Amino acid sequence: MTMPLVLVAVMVVLYACGVYLMLDRSLTRLLLGFLLVGNATNLLIFLMSGSFGEAPISDGARAEEMSDPLPQAFILTAIVITFGVSAFLLALIYRSWRLAHDHDDRVEDDEADLEIATAEALAADEVTDEDLAETQEYDDADVPADAAPGGEGQR
Repeated sequence: MTMPLVLVAVMVVLYACGVYLMLDRSLTRLLLGFLLVGNATNLLIFLMSGSFGEAPISDGARAEEMSDPLPQAFILTAIVITFGVSAFLLALIYRSWRLAHDHDDRVEDDEADLEIATAEALAADEVTDEDLAETQEYDDADVPADAAPGGEGQR
């Protein structure tokens, strides 16, 4: 069994570039790395299938001269699996991009919170010095010891 050295070199380069790209945090590079590793794996299966021969379904060819159809079936299966995972990664990248750039996913302001914030602003504006002079003042002696901050009832 002889392997074409050019295909082996291409497979090694595809694996190296694919692993390098998959180590990055960017999802787009992860997808590209996954595609390169998938193609390198297909090339590995192709190289492991042996020497080239006649088509498996042909008239007049001997069994020793035919190529094995099993690696070709493996390659077709690997292509379909790579396509499915690539579609999933593309959907994941698209959703991630939408969440990062779409401003509709923000939390809206609560109406009750807005009313409270508005009421506090109005109350601060309406209090005048005359209102403060009219308020009833009390002494600390009027407050029972249990209700005073730091009193015995608070402990």
